[in-house]
Amino acid sequence: MDAIRRELGETDEVSKEIMKWRELVEQKNLPDYVKETALEEIDRLSTMQPASSEYSVIRNYLDWIVNLPWNKYSKDSLDLHKIERILEKDHYGLKEAKERILEFIAVKKLKGNLKGPILCFVGPPGTGKTSIGKSVARALGRKFIRMSLGGIHDEAEIRGHRRTYIGAMPGKIIMEIKRQGTANPVFMLDEIDKVGRDFRGDPAAALLEVLDPEQNNSFVDNYINLPYDLSEVLFITTANSLDTIPPALRDRMEIIEFTSYLENDKIEIAKRFLIPREKEDNGLGKEKVNLTKSALQEIIRYYVREAGVRNLQRRIGSIFRKIAKEVAMGKPQNLTIKAEDIVNYLGPRKVTLELANRQPEVGVATGLAWTGYGGEILFCETLRMPGKGNIILTGLLGDVMKESARIAVSYLKANHGTYLIPPKMFETGDIHIHFPSGAVPKDGPSAGLTLTVALASLYTGKKVRHDIAMTGEITLQGKVLAIGGLKEKLLAARRAGIKRVVIPEENRETLSDFPADILEGMEITYVTEIQEAIKILLIPNNGIVHTKSKKERIA
Repeated sequence: MDAIRRELGETDEVSKEIMKWRELVEQKNLPDYVKETALEEIDRLSTMQPASSEYSVIRNYLDWIVNLPWNKYSKDSLDLHKIERILEKDHYGLKEAKERILEFIAVKKLKGNLKGPILCFVGPPGTGKTSIGKSVARALGRKFIRMSLGGIHDEAEIRGHRRTYIGAMPGKIIMEIKRQGTANPVFMLDEIDKVGRDFRGDPAAALLEVLDPEQNNSFVDNYINLPYDLSEVLFITTANSLDTIPPALRDRMEIIEFTSYLENDKIEIAKRFLIPREKEDNGLGKEKVNLTKSALQEIIRYYVREAGVRNLQRRIGSIFRKIAKEVAMGKPQNLTIKAEDIVNYLGPRKVTLELANRQPEVGVATGLAWTGYGGEILFCETLRMPGKGNIILTGLLGDVMKESARIAVSYLKANHGTYLIPPKMFETGDIHIHFPSGAVPKDGPSAGLTLTVALASLYTGKKVRHDIAMTGEITLQGKVLAIGGLKEKLLAARRAGIKRVVIPEENRETLSDFPADILEGMEITYVTEIQEAIKILLIPNNGIVHTKSKKERIA
């Protein structure tokens, strides 16, 4: 056989390739255990025929382990003032995220060696979570990798396949690091809250090793089958909501919340970033076209309804495209677009304020809700009709919300004397509770207070104040408990033009961390019991409104 191979000239080719691999292994700065494995595989390769399938498998494996950046690192830029300038130039606001990045760099500068933190940016879409990751990489002088986890069901996407499988490859973590050629990139794992799971494994469980600072210095990919140090990688994950992230994975990450932008923030972002970018993208860089503040306010209030600025950018782009068409047709443009001009470019208003045409009603209360896409105003409608005391719940409500409705009814039954409700009312009529936007799923305990106030209004015949929003979990004893997502809920109230909000007393300390501009002009009323809220929110039949409460005016 050797004689035949010599006759065919194969031995010379194999020898050359073996020699090339040995030289490559010696040239690369590989750890000892990697070098040892590579030389073993080269020895195996030297005994095989080039035509065999195992030959190409070993050659592919060698290509991966030899060319991985085992000890190759980008040099970090540790000039804090320069990094701060870059972050401020690229993004408006986001103080908490910027502060945490600067802290990491400061400690690394002082200590010299520091494991990368595992940061998780949580917030509504369009609030700058992904784009700030790119800015962090640019500020540090590192390579940037973005990997979308949305819809991933196969664990092998993270850990890779074993070499025994035909066409086996490493997972995307190792694959992307090899592609960038550095062992310390900024690695963004986008949409970590949308990872799926099925019979092929649980990718979220595979991420536990990747995102654990105590373990990721020896991450083992199934294909490479050698420990790889990920501790120098700066991992940043993004999510719209923490609810769908497994607790074990959430525990390994440092959560940084990105809140909805206020109207003033959106105007500033539009002036600094969106308008110049859209002008350039639509070929209007040299044209003297601009939008006034009133025009931007018109777009934000009546043409987009979002927590971030993505749709705002699309609307601005739409205006500039129409102007670009006129410029291309030879019409001179030297425009300053005002609020009254917006209708000519974007058509009739698309959004109406929830409370614009509202009046106090019996059985209808204004609640506040929070989702992964920001805060929302939520109306609770109740109706009494002939029946035997049944409760009908509609509006695509979850189990927790249904239980809150039952708690509210039980509380009012037990305290009918306090609210002067005839006991027979509970037995001689059915109650229908409905939350509009029936196609949108709703769940959570924070609607408990809204449900109770709406039902109390229905049973007593007193109207509910439409200009006050409320949120809070309730108990059978009539207590009002703390809730989450308060910042987003207050922003939703501001967008709807609501100036007064009733919240649990237990959330008082939460407000101390909020930026002053969120609370500016808002009147926050704190309650510990349902009875206090009902006194404030129900309008007595004589028309006198109760205002006695523990309230705080934030001017």
